[in-house]
Amino acid sequence: MINRVYIKELISFNKIELELNRGLVVLSGPSGAGKSILMQSILSSFGYTNAEASLCEVLVDKPSKLKSDAFTLEEEIALKVLKKGNVRYYLDGQNISRKMLNELFSPFVQYLSVRDRSGFESHELITLIDNSLNVSDKAFQRMLKEYTKRYAIYKKKVDELQRIKQDEAKLAELIEFTAFEIDKIESINPKVGEDEELVRVKQQLSRIDKVNNALNHANQIFEFEESVSEVYRLLDKDESSFAEMMNQLRADFEDIESLSEELAEVDIEAVLDRLEKISSLKTRYGSIEEALQYAETKRQELAGYQNIEQDKSMLESFLTMEFAELTTMAGRMSQARQNEAKQLEKALAKYLNELKLPPLEFLFDRVGLYELGQDHVEVNLNGSSASTLSGGEFNRVRLALMVVALSGVKEGGVLILDEIDANVSGEESIAIANMIAKLSIVYQIFAISHQAHLASKANQHILVTKNEGVSSAKLLDKQGRIDEIARIIGGEKPNDEAVSFARKLLT
Repeated sequence: MINRVYIKELISFNKIELELNRGLVVLSGPSGAGKSILMQSILSSFGYTNAEASLCEVLVDKPSKLKSDAFTLEEEIALKVLKKGNVRYYLDGQNISRKMLNELFSPFVQYLSVRDRSGFESHELITLIDNSLNVSDKAFQRMLKEYTKRYAIYKKKVDELQRIKQDEAKLAELIEFTAFEIDKIESINPKVGEDEELVRVKQQLSRIDKVNNALNHANQIFEFEESVSEVYRLLDKDESSFAEMMNQLRADFEDIESLSEELAEVDIEAVLDRLEKISSLKTRYGSIEEALQYAETKRQELAGYQNIEQDKSMLESFLTMEFAELTTMAGRMSQARQNEAKQLEKALAKYLNELKLPPLEFLFDRVGLYELGQDHVEVNLNGSSASTLSGGEFNRVRLALMVVALSGVKEGGVLILDEIDANVSGEESIAIANMIAKLSIVYQIFAISHQAHLASKANQHILVTKNEGVSSAKLLDKQGRIDEIARIIGGEKPNDEAVSFARKLLT
């Protein structure tokens, strides 16, 4: 509920400050005083309308079902709208867009005007019937919950099957291309580190002729080995270091000769061809390791493609069985709804009769499976649909529906009514006032009224007046309410009879 309203510089108002209670809050006063302007400013705090005040601040109790990942919400929420050139919206001091503000609060703050034609859409009517059923029929409540959960899974699987069918035309091409990529890597069959070894062999092959020539000349050193040893012996010097060095040199030369023999058997063209193939893999994939990892990934993809046909078959079997079961559940739900609708029609008949309106009938039609079952629901009032009703008739029928649906409402929130009792007869006015009073048990209701009966039902009565171009709003005490209701009945100068009737209405 709204606990407090503070507004500054709103067109003809200088300042408005109101402390509010639960129940029905009626706004009345002479035409043109600013009642609608005040109501619109309150609505702007919830993102419904454009802001006209330089400052509009409302304090509201946080609805129990209001959740937000983006904002920290206190138990009492401060909503503020500032207009200084541009308009800025704040939620507990946190900047918020008008769109997000309205999305957060529209489920909890309803605005019903003569221009608004919502509330009679099929899903709204089904929700109304289901809420009524949920109160009296726990089995239906469990069935609806199970259906909703299973339908969500069913819809997800339908979408999955659709994607498979869309990909099916491309599947053969995907399999062929994936197999080609795998074969390309596997035909080369690279080994980690192989590229480095091939480069080393290539470098050795490029130098082998020079190495052999140098080795032939270097072998002459062994012709002088004995002479050098003789010198050491003649000089009585230790020749072990020289002998060790010559033995090492002889071993090294033998290794070089063995390598030369091995390289002589190497096919240089094969080495260069292998290097080229591995180089092409590295150019495309970055490294041998990455090429091998890519091939493994593609093998897994290929296995997935090859399993798609099996997955498709399993999905189709699941959907066929689930469709049959969901259809059966939807049929049982529809029957329960139609039975409940008959009870609601009976309850509505009394209120509609008081409102001088014909009985209402719920018309059910069967459609394809969707999240609410298979029902499409419309209303019929003696041959008229909701779309052909006048604005006043539409709002009165909607009001009667809300009253009948009260048993399914635990936390109504805020309901703002725009002159719902305008241009109606005395009996209709009484019926409307009684229904709004019933709704005010669950909802905090703001209503602009020009009728004495609705004003007399108010838990709080706000009088809006204008004096020398300046508007003001104040909460009335009991005597103030008597005076205002008498003015509504008898005009600006009510007679004693009007005052007496006003006092009687408030007793």
